[in-house]
Amino acid sequence: FSTAPLIAAGCIMMRKCHLNTCPVGVATQDPVLRKRFKGTPEHVINFFFYVAEEVRALLAEMGYTHLDQIIGDTELLEKRALIQHWKARGLDFSRMFFKPDAPHEAVHWTERQKHPIDDVLDRKL
Repeated sequence: FSTAPLIAAGCIMMRKCHLNTCPVGVATQDPVLRKRFKGTPEHVINFFFYVAEEVRALLAEMGYTHLDQIIGDTELLEKRALIQHWKARGLDFSRMFFKPDAPHEAVHWTERQKHPIDDVLDRKL
C-alpha cells in the first residue's frame, strides 16, 4: 500500500531507491537530485482523502457505515470461480473463509500490546 503514495509524491518507479540515485529526488540524500523533487505533502494527503472517500462509497454500497463493521465478516469474501492461472490451481481457501463460532471473542485489536521497547535508545534520540 506504500507504492501509491510514493507515486502521488512524484516517484516514477525507477527502482533505484537503494542506490541513492533517484532521478526525481524522492528517495535520495544527494542535494543535486533532491532539488529535482517537485512533490508536495498535499499530493499525498489528497491521495489518502480519495482512498478514504472510495472506501466510504464501497462501504455504503454494501450497506455499512464503518470499516469496523466488516472486519472479520467472512461472508463478504468470495472466491473467483474462473481462476485459470496454474499457480492458483489447488489452492484451499477454506481456512480463510472459515468463521469460528466464538460470539464473545473480538475479531480485531482490542487491547494495547506490551512491547519492551519503551526504554530503547531511539525514544531518547
